[in-house]
Amino acid sequence: MTEPSSLNAPSSSASPTLQVEESSETSYRALVDAIQDYAIFTLTGTGHISSWSPGAQRMKGYAAAEVIGKHFSVFYTPEAVASGWPDYELRCARAEGRFEDEGWRVRKDGTLFWANVTITPIYDESRAVSGFAKVVRDMSERRRLEEIEASSRRMSEFLATLSHELRNPLAPVRNAINLMRLDTSLSPHAARCRDMIDRQISHLTRLVDDLLDVGRIASGKVGLRLRNVDLRDVVERGIESARPVLDLRGQQVDVSLPDEPVAFRADLTRLVQVLQNLLHNAAKFSPAGSRIAISGEVTGRLLELRVSDPGCGIQHDALEDIFSLFVQRSSPISEARNAGLGIGLSLCRSLVELHGGTIRASSAGLGKGSTFTIQMPCIKHQPADTAADTSPRTGALRVLVVDDNRDSADSLAMLLEMLGHEVSVAYEGETARAIATRFSPHLALIDIAMPVMDGFELLKILRAQPELPGTVYVAMTGFGQPADHEDTHAAGFHAHMVKPIEISHLEMLLATVGRQIARGE
Repeated sequence: MTEPSSLNAPSSSASPTLQVEESSETSYRALVDAIQDYAIFTLTGTGHISSWSPGAQRMKGYAAAEVIGKHFSVFYTPEAVASGWPDYELRCARAEGRFEDEGWRVRKDGTLFWANVTITPIYDESRAVSGFAKVVRDMSERRRLEEIEASSRRMSEFLATLSHELRNPLAPVRNAINLMRLDTSLSPHAARCRDMIDRQISHLTRLVDDLLDVGRIASGKVGLRLRNVDLRDVVERGIESARPVLDLRGQQVDVSLPDEPVAFRADLTRLVQVLQNLLHNAAKFSPAGSRIAISGEVTGRLLELRVSDPGCGIQHDALEDIFSLFVQRSSPISEARNAGLGIGLSLCRSLVELHGGTIRASSAGLGKGSTFTIQMPCIKHQPADTAADTSPRTGALRVLVVDDNRDSADSLAMLLEMLGHEVSVAYEGETARAIATRFSPHLALIDIAMPVMDGFELLKILRAQPELPGTVYVAMTGFGQPADHEDTHAAGFHAHMVKPIEISHLEMLLATVGRQIARGE
């Protein structure tokens, strides 16, 4: 193609004006050629390529000789070309003076990239459109990050919904188990069946919690509630949490801790969760009837807590991999049984690191056991925060249970009655409203996700009733993410309880409400 006359070398008789124009053109060309991150090129009025920059060659893969003279639709997907999109862009640019768009574009080798495109008309001396300037930027990395963020958000929403849907059917089963524990007339056979169901429900609940926590950590939504805690308290609670699986396999835990109290800043619930996961891991990969060891020591201001097992051991090259998400250990001991989801150790590392600590695995090799070591800063000779008195109140409370899941509502009502309290049940909001005005409950346990009138709307109505000045309102739901707690707190609920409700948590709540009533609050 013939170059414009303004780009030819100037003659000795060239006018000063022409020399200035040629100098400006040369500077412009040098500027365009220096830009590598953008594809800059021009089109004729009909959309055929008339100039091509090095940045365009780098982005799209075509040399100038391969592409000049071709219609710019060569860079578009077949679907876009069939819909007439390239010509539409030019019409919009001609009419509006500028056109900007984002979409998929095609390189010479056929690969796609996400492009930000700006088209601007070029005018001649009579202000007629003689062509177009087009600037293209590769936005593939930005789009990839946006898709990752959107995918993470969708995953968090999915996990929250999954959690709710799984916890709802777990709630009545847990309530039924708690009722059976209060029944002293069960036969040994029935008691064994009850304990078996209890262990499996605990395992399912832990899997749901772990899945949610992985999603929260990945999206940076896990917050710690730090306070001074004592090492011995953490260990005792961790062993108690893991007791069902330890008892099932007939395994014992040997504990060796410093005689003096060891205090450190931590989220007690999260750290107990870490120890529970480590004990589950040790139990799963160790023979039945074996002994697992927990030991702790303080060096300077550093606490070191170890969980050791006599199990199948870990290959040296896998010591780091086992902390990766969804990576599972395999062994002759556990291969035939439940191998889990491969999230426990990844969750442990994330939670320990959130505390400013570290966790590592060590093993002498296959068949020689393994040790997991946690290191965290500690506060020597400083007592842990003392919990409030949680002894149950002897007086009966009037409790209103509102839940559209009838099995969940009825089983919780039976449990509360066996604990000595007076209970009324409603399966939807309007009935709850009518019951509350005549029942005047001390405590209202309200499900959030109910049809017609949800828990938030019901709370607003009940709080406006003059007959209920001192009622304590507790959200009872399968949604347990931090944002859910914030929503219920902002709405005016006094507490947030996640299904299935543990009987110890329920008794603590009842005791707290009982003490408030006794003090006339």
